[in-house]
Amino acid sequence: MTLRQQVLVLYLANSALDSHVVGWSRYDGTGASQPTTGDSDEPPYPDGVAALRDGWRLIQASQLLPPQPGVEYGTSFLKHEFSFEKLSQDSGTPE
Repeated sequence: MTLRQQVLVLYLANSALDSHVVGWSRYDGTGASQPTTGDSDEPPYPDGVAALRDGWRLIQASQLLPPQPGVEYGTSFLKHEFSFEKLSQDSGTPE
């Protein structure tokens, strides 16, 4: 058995871990699933705290940067990114 990493990236509505999910990405190093962008209309969790309760470990939160004067309402990348991981036992053979 080998430890394999699963990664979950949640983009939240604001910097609070209990704010709602507005975007997400999943990556499965176990090979048990092969999620792709846009494969679901519903986020895997309603907020970051729900992911923690399900056993995901928070490994990185986004840096809080104030908007530049004059661009407070512009559109750009999703700022409030939180990265989570789970470590799972795997036989090393993808399904």
